[in-house]
Amino acid sequence: MSIATSLLRPDAFISPLEIEAAVNRALEEDLGRAGDVTSTATVPAGTRARAIVAARRPGVISGLPLVEAALRRLDPAVAITPQARDGDAVEAGAALLTVAGDARAVLGAERVALNFLGHLSGIATATAAFAGLIAGTNARVCCTRKTTPGLRALEKYAVRCGGGFNHRFGLDDAILIKDNHIAVAGGIRAVLARARAVAGHLVKIEIEVDTLEQLREVLDTGMADVVLLDNMDVATLKTAVAMAAGRVVTEASGGITHATAAAIAATGVDYLSSGAITHSAPNLDVGLDIEM
Repeated sequence: MSIATSLLRPDAFISPLEIEAAVNRALEEDLGRAGDVTSTATVPAGTRARAIVAARRPGVISGLPLVEAALRRLDPAVAITPQARDGDAVEAGAALLTVAGDARAVLGAERVALNFLGHLSGIATATAAFAGLIAGTNARVCCTRKTTPGLRALEKYAVRCGGGFNHRFGLDDAILIKDNHIAVAGGIRAVLARARAVAGHLVKIEIEVDTLEQLREVLDTGMADVVLLDNMDVATLKTAVAMAAGRVVTEASGGITHATAAAIAATGVDYLSSGAITHSAPNLDVGLDIEM
C-alpha cells in the first residue's frame, strides 16, 4: 500500500504504518467475511468508475492519505489526482481528490475513506477555529490524551493539520504528575524528587497544580520543566505566569472554551490544552460522488 506524501501536511507527525494499520482494521471490519455483497451482486466485474471526493461544508482537511490508502488497498492500480492536501482550508463544494479505478473497489472503500476523512477533518477544523481565537498571542493550542481508542496517532495528526500542537502521545513519552500522583507520593517535593531521580535527560517533567501556593512550592524545588495550571480563572493565571517568570513552561487546562480562550491566552501562558478538539469535534461533511 503506497501512501503519497504529497497528501500529507509536511510539518505534522504520522507514521505510514499507523495509516496502513488503521485502514486495514477498518476495511476488515466493513468487508467482513464475504466482502461487499451489494457491489458484487450489482456491478459487473471489470467495470470502471470515476469519482470526485469533495467537501460539502467549509473546513480544514485532514485524512486524505487514508482515503488514498483505503482505495489503493482494494485497487492497487487506482489513479488518484489530488486537488487539495491535508492542512488546506477549503470552501463548501471544493473537490479534494479525483479517483479513477475499479468500480467495485471504489464502492467498497468509500465508507471507510469518508469516515476517516470526515472525522479527522472535523478535528482539524475545530483546532483551526481554536487557534484562530488565540492568534496574536504567544500561546499555542495543544491536544490531550482524550482521544478515540485506537485512533490517537491519527487524531493528533489531525490536530497538527489544524494548526495545533501535540501534548504527549501516551504515558510513555513524558512525565505528567497529577494530583493523585502527588497524593500517593506524599507531596509535591517528594514526587518531583522521585521523578527527577529517574528521568532521562530527554524526558520532560510536568506537574499539575491547582493553587498559587502549590505553584510556589513547585518553583522552589526547581525540579519541574512544565507546570499545568488546572482550572484557574484569568486573574489567577496572570499571577501564575508572573510567578513563573519564564522558569517553567506554563500550560492552562480545564474547561477552556471558545468564549474563554482569548482571555486565557492573553494572560501569557505558553499553552492552552483542550480535550474538546479531539473528543467533541463535529464531523466535517464530505462525500464521494461517482461520475461514470
